[in-house]
Amino acid sequence: MKKILIISDGRVGEHFIKRTIATYSSENIYYIVQLKEKIFEDVNPARFKFYEFDPTSLYKLSNLLKMEFMQVLIAMDNVVDVENTIKNIRMIKKQLRIVVLNQWNLTNEDPNVVLINTNEILASRLLDYLPNIPVIAQNVGIGEGEIMEVLVPFGSSFVYRHLGVIEQKNWRIVAIYRNRKLIMPSRRRMIQPNDLLLLVGDPAVLKSVYRAIKRELGQFPEPFGSNLYLFIDMKVAKHATIKELVQRAILVHGIFKHKLIIKITNPNNIEILQYIKEHIGLTVAVDIDYEGKDFSNMFFEDVKTHHVGLVIVSKEIFGNYNIRKILYEGHVPVLKISDKDFSTLKDVALILSDNRDLEKISSTIFDIAGQMNLKIELHNYMNEHQVEKEQVIEHYNNLSTIFSKSIKVIKEKENPILALKQKKNFIQIVPFTSKLTRRRSFSFLSTDSEALYHKLDAFHQIFIPVRL
Repeated sequence: MKKILIISDGRVGEHFIKRTIATYSSENIYYIVQLKEKIFEDVNPARFKFYEFDPTSLYKLSNLLKMEFMQVLIAMDNVVDVENTIKNIRMIKKQLRIVVLNQWNLTNEDPNVVLINTNEILASRLLDYLPNIPVIAQNVGIGEGEIMEVLVPFGSSFVYRHLGVIEQKNWRIVAIYRNRKLIMPSRRRMIQPNDLLLLVGDPAVLKSVYRAIKRELGQFPEPFGSNLYLFIDMKVAKHATIKELVQRAILVHGIFKHKLIIKITNPNNIEILQYIKEHIGLTVAVDIDYEGKDFSNMFFEDVKTHHVGLVIVSKEIFGNYNIRKILYEGHVPVLKISDKDFSTLKDVALILSDNRDLEKISSTIFDIAGQMNLKIELHNYMNEHQVEKEQVIEHYNNLSTIFSKSIKVIKEKENPILALKQKKNFIQIVPFTSKLTRRRSFSFLSTDSEALYHKLDAFHQIFIPVRL
C-alpha cells in the first residue's frame, strides 16, 4: 500500500481532495493535512486519514513524516506557507518527491520537487482551441490508455535492466525522462530508479506492464474490493459440509491476507454456530442475520459496507439460480468451494473459447495464480475455430514474459471439460458473464465451455467479472 501525503488549503486543494475521493485507487492510502477541517462525503475511512494542523509547524509535520510516504502533494493558497512547508519537509525527508501547485511562478532547483504551473496549464489548454496549432502531448491518440507514463520505483524488477532484454510485444518504451531531461531509448540504455517511462501500446497490455513495473501482483482481491466475504445460508447449505467450508474459507483468508467476514443467514444449528465462533481469528468477523432479511438488499449493502472484493460460497449456494443472478449483479469475483481438498491445488485451469473474455481478466488471473503459487494451464480444444483463441494465447504468452510466470498451453483433441474431469488438484477460473446467470437446464445443448461451467461443479471454481 502506497502512502500519499496531501497538504491542502483553499478552493483548489478542497476540489482536488474531492476528485481524489471520487477517483478510487486500490494501491493508495491518503493522509490529508488541512489548516481547517472540512467535511467530505463518501469517504472511505480505510483509504483517507484526515489531520488538522498548520504544516508550517516543523514539530507537528515531523510527527506525521515519521511514516514513509511515496510522495507529497501541496495545494495551498499562500506562497509563504508553501515555501515554508517545502523547507520543513526537506529538513526531515531529503529525497521525498514533492508535487506543488505553483500559482506564483516559483522556482526550485531540487530535482525531486515538481512545480505544476497553473498559468501554463490553463494557457496550454486554451492553445488547443486555436486553429493550425499542433497539440503537444495532450489528449493524444484515441484516449483509451494507449499512451501511459510510469514512474519506476527503486525496488522495481525493471531497475538496472537494459531495454534490449525487456520483451516488448504489443507495447514499446518510446521515451525515458530522467532529471527532467528527455532520453531517447536504445537497446543498450539502462533503466534507473525514478525514471519516468513513456509507454505506447495496447491498453490492456499497458495495464499489465504498469502492474509489472510497480510490482503490484499480490493485490487481489483489489481492485474489486478489500475484504473476503463468506456467505452461508443454513437453509440451502448442507450442514455436514459447513464446517469444512469455513475451514477452507479461512485457508483462502490466509492466502490473500485480507479481512474475512462470515455472513450467516437463516441460522438453525446452534452447534455449527458455536463451532464457527470458536475457530475464527482476530481478522475474521461473524455477522449473523436473525431477521431473515431479503438477500438481494442485504448482499448489496454488505458489499458496499465491507468493501467486499471476493465472495466465497458453497456449490449448493452458487447452484441456486436466484442467488447466482444476484452474485453476478454485484460485479465481485466469486469463489465457489467444492468438496475437494483445497490445500493440495497445483494448477489454474482455463478453457479457451471463441470469445476473448479470458483476455479481459488476464491480469487478475496472473495475480491469483501468483498469490496461490499455482501454475497456469490453457486448455485449447483443437476442433473449434482457432483465430480468437490464438490471439488470447499470444496475449497470455506476452504476460507470462512480463510477469516472469510460465504458462502451459494444452492442445485437446477431446472436449477439455471431459479431460479436466479426469484431472486432480486444479481450480478453474471462468469469466463471470451474463450467460452464467441462465438456468442450467438451458445450457445442456450448448457447446460454449463457459455456459457449461457446471459440468465441473465438483471442482473449485473462481468466477471473475469482465468489468468492475
